[in-house]
Amino acid sequence: MALPAPHLDDRRFQDLVDDAKRLVQRRCPEWTDHNVSDPGVTLIETFAYLVDQLLYRLNRVPERHYVKFLDLLGVTPFPPAVASTDVTFWLSAPRDAPVVVPAGTHVATVRAENVEPVTFETLHELTVPPCRLARVLTVPAGGRPTDRTGDLGGADRVPAFADPPAAGDAVLFGLDRAVPGCAVLLDMDWVVAGRGVDPTNPPLVWEAWTDAGWAECPVERDTTGALNRAGEVVLHVPAGHAELVMATHRAGWLRCRLREPEAGQAFFHAPPRLGRAEAVTIGGTVDACHAELIAGETLGTAEGVPGQRFTVQRPPVVAADGTIEIEVGGADGWQAWREVASFADSGPDDRHVCVDRASGEISFGPAVRQADGTIRRHGAIPAKGAVVRIPAYRTGGGRQGNVAARTLSVLRDPVPFVSTVTNRSAATGGVDGESLEETSVRGPLSLRTRDRAVTAEDYEQLAREAAPEVLRVRCVSAGDGSAAVRVLVVPALGEHGDADDDAARFAALRLRDEVQERIRQFLDARRCVGVTVLVEPPFYQGVTVSARVRARPRAGSSGAGLRRRALRALYDYLDPVRGGPEGTGWPFGRPVQSGELHAVLQRVDGVDLVEEVRLYGADPRTGERGEAVQRIELPASALAFSYGHQVRITG
Repeated sequence: MALPAPHLDDRRFQDLVDDAKRLVQRRCPEWTDHNVSDPGVTLIETFAYLVDQLLYRLNRVPERHYVKFLDLLGVTPFPPAVASTDVTFWLSAPRDAPVVVPAGTHVATVRAENVEPVTFETLHELTVPPCRLARVLTVPAGGRPTDRTGDLGGADRVPAFADPPAAGDAVLFGLDRAVPGCAVLLDMDWVVAGRGVDPTNPPLVWEAWTDAGWAECPVERDTTGALNRAGEVVLHVPAGHAELVMATHRAGWLRCRLREPEAGQAFFHAPPRLGRAEAVTIGGTVDACHAELIAGETLGTAEGVPGQRFTVQRPPVVAADGTIEIEVGGADGWQAWREVASFADSGPDDRHVCVDRASGEISFGPAVRQADGTIRRHGAIPAKGAVVRIPAYRTGGGRQGNVAARTLSVLRDPVPFVSTVTNRSAATGGVDGESLEETSVRGPLSLRTRDRAVTAEDYEQLAREAAPEVLRVRCVSAGDGSAAVRVLVVPALGEHGDADDDAARFAALRLRDEVQERIRQFLDARRCVGVTVLVEPPFYQGVTVSARVRARPRAGSSGAGLRRRALRALYDYLDPVRGGPEGTGWPFGRPVQSGELHAVLQRVDGVDLVEEVRLYGADPRTGERGEAVQRIELPASALAFSYGHQVRITG
C-alpha cells in the first residue's frame, strides 16, 4: 500500500520529450528532423532522462514530510513479535540423578535446501528429577480414598474403580516427589477386566494435582488398551504439579478418572484390575521462543551531553521483552536507567531512557529551550566518559517462527543424557515488524483514538497496539442494552502440518493467557467510564463440507492427488486466518454457502465437474455434526473453521 502522497509533477520521460519537441516546432520551425537519429533529439532525450530523475526526487518530498510528522508525533513502527511454543526434551534413559537443561538451550528445525533452519531458545532452566511410585489409592465417586499399595503384586489384583464403575471413580498414583513440567512413564500390568469399553476411545482422563487443583495431563502414548493389558502410559505433567497429603500420605499425585461418556461412547461394564505399577521420569517440557538472548552488550561511552543516542548491535529488540534497563557506570559501580514511553514527565534527575525497539536505538533525555530562554532537561545526563551497557535483551522474531508441530527436532546445544527434542504443538505469535507503509496508515488512526477507546474501531486499534503479535481484532457489542464490549482476538498462526489434524489446528487458535491479560489491562485503562471490556477469542463455527467431484478425463493425475488438492482448497478457504474471498481470514459474521464452495472446488486443477456440495455445522470440540444444509448463518462474533471435510472423486 503506497503512502498517500500527491505527485507534484506527474510527467514522465516520454512526456518531457514530447513537450520539448513541441517547443522546438514553435521556437525553431526550421528544425524539421525529429527522428531519434538526429543529434539534437539525442540531447533532448538525455536531458529528459535527467529531469525525470529530478521529478522523482521532488515527488518524494511530501512522503518524507509525512514520515517526519509521524516521527514528531512519536509514531514509530512496531517491532517484530516473537513466536513461542513448548519444547519437550526426552531422556535417553531414566536417571537416578536430576538432569538439568540450562536456560538458553537452542533447538532448531531440520536444515533444508536453500532454507535456513529456524532456531528457538529455551526461556527457563528445566530440571528433570528422578521419581518412583510410592502409593496407589482408589477413590469411588463421592467417597474416601483407600490405600491399595500393599495389595499390589498379590494374588488378587486391585480393582481400579467401583463395581459396577461409575463416572467420577478414580485410581491415584502417588509419586515420591512432585515433578512439575516433566514427562512421566507409568509401566502398569492390567488384565482384561474392563469389559465393554472401546480401547481406542475410553471415557478416561488423566490429571495431576497442582496448586490450582486437578489439571488435565496430555497423554503422549498409551499402550494399555484402556487399562486392559500390560503396557505403558506417558503423561505430560503440568508445570504447577505440587505435593499433597492424601490418606495420610504426602506425594505428587496423578490420577486416572472415569468421566461421563459422550453420545455413543462405550462405558466400562466391570472395573479393570491392576497387578503391578512403576513410575519414572523420562523427559520434561519448557517454554521456548524464536529469539536470541544477548547479554552484557556494551553500547559505548557517554559524552556528557543531552539527547545522546546509542544503537544495539543486533536490532530489533523484540516486542516480547518487558521493560528494558540500561546500566551506566564503570569500575565504581553501575546505575540502572529505566525505560519510559516518552520524556514528557521526566525531570532533570530522573534516570530514564527511551527505546525504539524496531531500530534498536536507545536515547537519553533531551534539553529543551523554553519560551523565556531557559533550558529545561527532560531526564538525567550520564557523566562524560561513563560506560553505557545493556544487561540483556532479545533479538529475532517474525512470522518465520510460526513453525508446525513436531518440527523442532534438532538439539543445537547438546545436553548430557538428552537424546531427542520436539515441540508437541505449533509455535504461534510470530509477526513481522511493521513496514513504513503500515506505520503511515496507522499514524492517523492513532491520532484519532487519542489513547481513548470510544468507538469499536478505537478498541480494535488500541488492542493491536497492546499486542502487535495478534493477527485479527474485532470489537462487537456484548448484547442489546449491555454496557460491555467484546474484543475478539485471533492469534497469528503458522503452518500446522497435516490439514486433517483438526484437533491441532483448533488448539493453535487458543489465545495465550498472557496476551489476553495484556490487552485487557491496556484497554481497561483507556475505556469509557461504565464500560466493561471482555477480551476473548471469537466463536469458531465448525463447517464440514461433503462434496462429490468428477475428475477431468486424461488429467494426468491420480484420484488421490486430486482429492488432496480439493481438500486443501476447502481447508484454505474456510480458514479464520488465511481464508475468505480476500485470503486474509474468513470475514466475521459472513455466512457459509454451498454455492460459494462449489466455485472453490471448480477452480481446483483436475476437476471437470462439481456434482454435489453439502454443508454440515460441526462442533470442533466434540466432533458432533448437524443436518445437511445449503447455508450456515454466522453471528457477528463468529468465524468459519474447517472441520473434517470429505471429498469423493468420480469418473
